[in-house]
Amino acid sequence: QVQVIESGGDSVQSGGSLRLSCVVSGHTWSRYCLGWFRQAPGKAREAVAHIDSDPDGKRTYKTRAMGVRFTISRDNAKNSGYLQMNNLEPEDTATYYCAADPGLCGTVIDSRDFVFWGQGTQVTVSS
Repeated sequence: QVQVIESGGDSVQSGGSLRLSCVVSGHTWSRYCLGWFRQAPGKAREAVAHIDSDPDGKRTYKTRAMGVRFTISRDNAKNSGYLQMNNLEPEDTATYYCAADPGLCGTVIDSRDFVFWGQGTQVTVSS
């Protein structure tokens, strides 16, 4: 049974940093796409970034809105993914979700492409 578990959410002040982690277990995939999404209260789920299991990490896609503040990475040996978030703003307050799907990532980050989801981890940024 595939499990996706996020961690690392916290309450921080504006300008602070957080590193979210995601562990994907229980699968037998040779490669998979790992994505991060977020959902703020009263808003639709929003794509953050996704990354292939390409060993050199070259296939990384980030939504434009995230700019250079967020960096996605992964450690295939640990079946783990990470989202480094710097210079956080109150607008980044949301529940952050990790998702996984076997195969390659699409060229567009789309939540409908992901079958396996974590429960989410809360990030709160105060001004």
